[in-house]
Amino acid sequence: MLRVVGISEMYVSADASDTVVTYSLGSCVGVSAYDPVAKVGGIVHCMLPLSKIDPVKAQLKPCMFTDTGLTILLQELFNRGATRNNLVIKVAGAASLLDEKGLFKIGERNYTVLRKVLWKNNLLIAAEDVYGTASRTLSLYMNTGKTTVKSGGKEVDLK
Repeated sequence: MLRVVGISEMYVSADASDTVVTYSLGSCVGVSAYDPVAKVGGIVHCMLPLSKIDPVKAQLKPCMFTDTGLTILLQELFNRGATRNNLVIKVAGAASLLDEKGLFKIGERNYTVLRKVLWKNNLLIAAEDVYGTASRTLSLYMNTGKTTVKSGGKEVDLK
């Protein structure tokens, strides 16, 4: 079943028939995480780097922010049996779509916060498709753990 993850949302699954997908990854970051042993995985679509800019919104929509959204994704996966040693992390997004002058650098800042959260959790990125100026779609196929990125009409396997 197709499970669509909206902006500021997350979905975790242990159902091999699920395909988890998130669209419109511009400056947002999409993170796919999959444990091939526990057969559990998920995607989070984070829009802004740090939750401290709006603590009230962070309470209501923690996945809006990279620091809290990624933490929640990891915790949910660990709660469902995933382990750090088995977790395969793949990342897409962090582009500069509407910021040609580089004033806000939201994509870059999202990616920096993402790396810090993973580092603090002893996790590495297995594959990524980040930066540039293209919008992306990230998909996780729960039956195999395969993660793909689609951009500009082309879909590639993130390996």
